[in-house]
Amino acid sequence: MAGYHPHIEFIIRQSNLADRDVIADFNAALAQETEDLRLDLAVVRPGVEAILRDPAKGSYFVAETRGAVVGQVLITYEWSDWRNGNFWWLQSVYVQKEFRARGVFKALFAYVVAEAAKQKNVCGLRLYMETKNHRAREVYRRLGMKETHYQVFERIFPA
Repeated sequence: MAGYHPHIEFIIRQSNLADRDVIADFNAALAQETEDLRLDLAVVRPGVEAILRDPAKGSYFVAETRGAVVGQVLITYEWSDWRNGNFWWLQSVYVQKEFRARGVFKALFAYVVAEAAKQKNVCGLRLYMETKNHRAREVYRRLGMKETHYQVFERIFPA
């Protein structure tokens, strides 16, 4: 049946060093799909590993089914002096194509919300997304996220 997606069972867990390569590959796929940007895995892999080795930088959570990672989200932290708490930023959100629209990100998001709620110093969740990613926008809205009046500016330094 077209569009039919049988129920899959997966677990959500904090990532570990063994997940480095799949996370790096997912990050490269995400950049290619959303921004038509080719990332250098020789840079991305040690960047992912740096997070996996240093929880102060952030935490990846992954969705796994049948021993394979099929989705991920990265949490980084921003201290808010206005709220005397941390915002958890959701970044590097990716679900393998064949597992999309099957509840993988919904489960990852619910896990992150539950983990954030356990922390006394987390004041909210934030994320940024590529502006033309309309599908992601709708997913985030359905999960209770709201668009803000802020825009992101950046200045990238040469490597």
